Amino acid sequence: MKKFINITLVLLVSIFIFSCRNDDDAIPEDIHEHEEIGKVILTLTNKADASDVQTVNVIGGVPDGHFHFHQGDTYVATLDFQVAHEDHYHSSEEIVEEKDHHFITYAIAGADINVIRAADDVVRTDGQKLGLKTEWKINSVSDAAVNIKLVHGPTSVNQNYPSATNQLGQTTGGESDVDITVTGH
Repeated sequence: MKKFINITLVLLVSIFIFSCRNDDDAIPEDIHEHEEIGKVILTLTNKADASDVQTVNVIGGVPDGHFHFHQGDTYVATLDFQVAHEDHYHSSEEIVEEKDHHFITYAIAGADINVIRAADDVVRTDGQKLGLKTEWKINSVSDAAVNIKLVHGPTSVNQNYPSATNQLGQTTGGESDVDITVTGH
């Protein structure tokens, strides 16, 4: 009887130890902790008049305003992707740190705007510019809608889509971390 109790205890302890270890093994390890972008700040500065600065904040996909474009002007556009931290937002360094895993595309409706990726924009190791800093030449505008996507994990990118003089950018593969639209007139 004593032998039976000892064997039973050993079996129960073994089952308990192995069941706990198996539970730990079953938890998937998060290899890449990805910050969720909650706010995008788009700032336009007129190249001919540095005092003409316009900013639109997009929080949760909703812009807090719109831009006033002037035909013939060129604006330097900068994007700041931010993540929430407790009760405030701060700039995400992840996009620049992992530049080869990100790419920004632009799509424009209701206006003729040429987008050129700035000379001092972040450059990926494949030689393609990321798109965080661009120049927008306003050829004509009525009611413009500018769609901006931050694509994570594209299999290929092309900064010169549709052309080298209008670098809206194009990707294949990947998924949108950010997909926002800002308006202007």
